[in-house]
Amino acid sequence: MPIHIAHSPDSDDAFMFYALAAGKIDPEGLEFVHVLKDIETLNREALKGTYEISAVSIHAYAFLSDKYALLGSGASMGEKYGPMVVAKENFSLSDLKKKKIAVPGTLTTAFLALRLVEPDFQYVVVPFDRILDFVREGKADAGLIIHEGQLQYQSLGFNLIVDLGAWWHEQTGLPLPLGGNAVRRDLGNQMMKKLARLQKTSIAYGLSHREDALAHAMQYARGLSKETADRFVGMYVNQRTLDYGEDGKEAVLKILDLAHRKKIIPHPVPVEFID
Repeated sequence: MPIHIAHSPDSDDAFMFYALAAGKIDPEGLEFVHVLKDIETLNREALKGTYEISAVSIHAYAFLSDKYALLGSGASMGEKYGPMVVAKENFSLSDLKKKKIAVPGTLTTAFLALRLVEPDFQYVVVPFDRILDFVREGKADAGLIIHEGQLQYQSLGFNLIVDLGAWWHEQTGLPLPLGGNAVRRDLGNQMMKKLARLQKTSIAYGLSHREDALAHAMQYARGLSKETADRFVGMYVNQRTLDYGEDGKEAVLKILDLAHRKKIIPHPVPVEFID
């Protein structure tokens, strides 16, 4: 049976899975098939249990925990940085509720974090790589940007309204848990642990063979220079990606619990990490 690994077509995810995709580590008898789709599509597919391993938003995990557990590696964490709301015109945080905001999907953690900042705003769902153009064209007042847009918005003439990773750290002292890799529970405990080991080995290989892994990741860098792509990869593939750490796991529990208490998520969320 092939194991489908579904992840975003982004430089950080490509870097993470380089060793598995390029045959740099022993697959231990397994065949891996890589499926590349944007994160909101992956969230929706995971609701149906489509792929054996899938990148998912931590927000989406609230609705997937019956089908998936979180692998103990593979986290995307914002360490005092994260998704951002940007706009052509500068305005205050208190004005968010009056604005129409282009968002990359309602199951993204970026959307959840924005609702924690301001629960009441107008939004329109736009593919993540079209959000800045959408705002520039006047179709929305502001955009909620993820991925490499976080490094590009200033040079494109946008103003920062709020950095959600910085806001979250100010509120909690914790990193912002944006996404993780989830493994399907019906594979059984032994297979889940094997896949956890192989994924962690792949991430560790990429970090210790950075130049090769980055060269592989550049095909998904969407026009970034090598230096900027390297910086972006470093933001989201690092020691925290190898292991959530106790504070990282605490951050996952905290944001899901807070979202439940704020009635953004309708039920408490049991979280299981497979190490």
